Amino acid sequence: MNNRIFLSPPHMGGNEQTYINEAFQSNYIAPLGHNVDLFEQQIKDFTGAKYALALTSGTAAIHLALRVLGIKDGDEVMASTFTFIGSVAPILYERCVPFFIDSDTSSWNLDPDLLEEELAKRYAKGKKQPKALILTHLYGQSAHILRIKAICEQYGVHLIEDAAESLGATMAGKHTGTFGKMGIYSFNGNKIITTSGGGVLVSNDERLIAHARHLSTQARDAASHYEHTEYGYNYRMSNIIAGIGRGQMEVLSDRVKRRKEIFDLYVHELSTVPEIVFMPEIENSSGNRWLTTLLLPKHVSVETLRLSLEEHNIESRPLWKPMHAQPLFSNANGCINGISDNFFAQGICLPSGSSLRNEEVTRVASLIKQTLSLP
Repeated sequence: MNNRIFLSPPHMGGNEQTYINEAFQSNYIAPLGHNVDLFEQQIKDFTGAKYALALTSGTAAIHLALRVLGIKDGDEVMASTFTFIGSVAPILYERCVPFFIDSDTSSWNLDPDLLEEELAKRYAKGKKQPKALILTHLYGQSAHILRIKAICEQYGVHLIEDAAESLGATMAGKHTGTFGKMGIYSFNGNKIITTSGGGVLVSNDERLIAHARHLSTQARDAASHYEHTEYGYNYRMSNIIAGIGRGQMEVLSDRVKRRKEIFDLYVHELSTVPEIVFMPEIENSSGNRWLTTLLLPKHVSVETLRLSLEEHNIESRPLWKPMHAQPLFSNANGCINGISDNFFAQGICLPSGSSLRNEEVTRVASLIKQTLSLP
């Protein structure tokens, strides 16, 4: 059997081990240290964000964003419904109420029309607006962030960008994750770069990041003993995995370039397949193509294709099941137009790792055509 082709495996750049060894030599193994400081600086230099805080995960970053914005205890938080659970679980951590917004077909991300219509309707009726919107830039492609940002500002809604999947993606030359009040990135094992686990919270507001930094290390007050006036978390990134992050940041631009090449090759190889629709890239944006995603013809079963690829030792997976369709959120409200439900029913993620060889992409594409009984 051929070697397994994974969906998006880690791809080291070469210097990660050097920076890990530096941490061992300094004996700064636990959270904080030289690697953490330099990794945060790399994130700021790359994205243009003024402040960055390295954490244990992207979900921890979203949680801290809600905390420092004072969102808690029954407050309503809007969120993209077409996303991963980590984007919205912190809403529940803070005992808040989720309200989901569906997708559009032009970006596959949150539909700004639905958002604007809902907020305008509430304003006209004198109803309370949500405290925040958690917007996901899905699969590495920018949402209509300029318009969404303007809508949130008009109605006084804090914008938190979940750019967990879109590090390296831009809109109008500005990096996703840096438009909102706060933004987050993820470095989980399958992201475009990885620290094995980890995330970063970014913002241009020094006060918010300072408070998040305080909360991320158990909210210890300035004293020789352990003094606490509020509760915090053990959310700080370790100096070891920050060393991995330093090495990964050095090759991020190369990883984005390769993911785009893989996407283009899939488009070329599957150009003869009728009715296939690839995730679009909206005007004036540049995605990172973290995963190549597409919609299959309606008569084709996603599960049939997934199992067929699995028989050949190839990993793939369906698109995200929308949050409004999850049992956990069966009682949640939202503006649902059915588009993300259709994406889930018809969509699949193909192997897209930056270490993937061209011949492997061609093999995956050939198996897809065979499964669909096409030449």
